[in-house]
Amino acid sequence: MKFRKSKTNDVKSIMKIISQAQEFFKNKGIDQWQNGYPNEDTIIEDIKNVESYVLEKDGEVVATSMVTFKGEPTYESIYDGKWLSNNKYAAIHRVAVSNNHKGLGLSTEIIKCVEQLCVDSGVHSIKIDTHEENIPMQRVLKKNGFKYCGIIYVDDSSKRIAFEKLL
Repeated sequence: MKFRKSKTNDVKSIMKIISQAQEFFKNKGIDQWQNGYPNEDTIIEDIKNVESYVLEKDGEVVATSMVTFKGEPTYESIYDGKWLSNNKYAAIHRVAVSNNHKGLGLSTEIIKCVEQLCVDSGVHSIKIDTHEENIPMQRVLKKNGFKYCGIIYVDDSSKRIAFEKLL
């Protein structure tokens, strides 16, 4: 398994995985990623910003995520709780795993790789948010030591639950 920065020629594979995730959410009645986000332009922008990552197995892109160390404006206000720290952090977004590779712990693998990126960068905190009905992601976060911190609102004013892990 290889965790690497995404390249432009990964966009098709990434979008296939994102589309599978959108369909999964739709079938589960979860109103996450149902409004045309994330789309190809989002992924291309992530790649331009050197913030898009893929997990590759045997040369195939099997999972995707976005990781930024630049801060997340929507995390500046948190409600009904508070962050564990106010230090520099990595934010993880847009985690998705190929349908053919679900249940293999790849989301955990992504988190472990991001933890290593943080250690290498001298950063001791990871923040992430998810839809309150996205129970699979909440399980992954809790299993990997993330603590519930409160509620944030993303750019389209949708409510998300926020988590943080201190390294």
